[in-house]
Amino acid sequence: MNLLLTLLTNTTLALLLVFIAFWLPQLNVYAEKTSPYECGFDPMGSARLPFSMKFFLVAITFLLFDLEIALLLPLPWAIQSNNLNTMLTMALFLISLLAASLAYEWTQEGLEWAE
Repeated sequence: MNLLLTLLTNTTLALLLVFIAFWLPQLNVYAEKTSPYECGFDPMGSARLPFSMKFFLVAITFLLFDLEIALLLPLPWAIQSNNLNTMLTMALFLISLLAASLAYEWTQEGLEWAE
């Protein structure tokens, strides 16, 4: 009973917050509010600058490698196996997988800045 009440309360509160967050910002929309603010001066140009897709791809690649290292590398020790060979084999396999992935990215020129 307590679990169902907790789930119902959490779901209701989450839906209420989503509803408020979705509808509240649309109440007072006008041009002055949506224009970019530059220290009290009128904007000199567009606030929307072009974004380099290469930078975005390198950033996503970094995040993927970072998550792989943070989540997969401690895995052999999280299993809590007493066999040292198993842990070292798993760690070596994960590191070699990361190295192979990095080599693939390098050969596909995914890390190049020049366009």
